[in-house]
Amino acid sequence: MSKSERLYSERLILRQWQELDRAIFAHINADPDVMAYFPTTLSQQESNQLLDRLAHHIAEKGWGLWALEQIDSAHLVGFVGLQEVNDALPFSPAVEIGWRLAREYWGQGFATEAAKRVLTFAFEELELNEIVSFTSIHNTRSRAVMERLGMLDSHNDFDHPALPQGHYLQSHALYRLTRDRWRQEN
Repeated sequence: MSKSERLYSERLILRQWQELDRAIFAHINADPDVMAYFPTTLSQQESNQLLDRLAHHIAEKGWGLWALEQIDSAHLVGFVGLQEVNDALPFSPAVEIGWRLAREYWGQGFATEAAKRVLTFAFEELELNEIVSFTSIHNTRSRAVMERLGMLDSHNDFDHPALPQGHYLQSHALYRLTRDRWRQEN
């Protein structure tokens, strides 16, 4: 498998996390709008722990959920990248593509642009056969990004095991994209 600690798209850099990212990342993770489809916002300490895990994964594997930075301004936008699916999920083992952007960067095409670059890396460099993505069935914004990426709704909704029975966010939609389908569309 190939490794890349830095990927580029037209307007964005996907890179390893830096110490300077901590405050902005904590701000992103504390925003109730950004975290609306997660069980809760994150404290500064929880955000730092997440950043440490993400950075460690990239250092170890050469890929992961990269920090997403604007080329022009060098501002941290959020993250986009790949991670292995938790074993407790019904479609494990799998690799998922995911993103989280600061609210001020929504609606500018950054998630789609960066995710397209990540898919190229996943299918061409890592030679993965399939990528999945999932979110609460209520998260129409992320589902729209998945569809713009050419991912297909598997119609295999599932209850996320980390959420209590009856929780508003428990039901999740699962999207899939095979390398063959990606090649046909690119």
